[in-house]
Amino acid sequence: MIGATELPGWAAITTALLVLVGAGLTLTGSLGLLRLQRFYERVHAPTLGATLGTGSILIASMVCFTVLQTRPVLHEILIAVFMTITTPITLMLLVRAALFRDRHEAARRESMAGASSGERPDTDRPAS
Repeated sequence: MIGATELPGWAAITTALLVLVGAGLTLTGSLGLLRLQRFYERVHAPTLGATLGTGSILIASMVCFTVLQTRPVLHEILIAVFMTITTPITLMLLVRAALFRDRHEAARRESMAGASSGERPDTDRPAS
């Protein structure tokens, strides 16, 4: 019988490889955050790294604890579902907020340019 601290070689190698792949994907996402210049480019890389890296680490956890407990351990599926749902939603909300900010700033600059040239800003135009 396998003890609580003993992990067979195949399970240890599989777990180690999956953790390394997950850590590498997360590192790649982090480097993308540092390397890319614009906000819209910068939010994409960590999102992919977080989702794929976390997924790989969760699969490694499932393999490890399923072998150690000699029964299927599926708690990690719940974590993966939450990560898969919340990470892209957070990305969309951040990008929409930034897009709203950029549009608002462009409209403000446009109205300031019109006011400085002597034109009246168009107050009848609906806000977009």
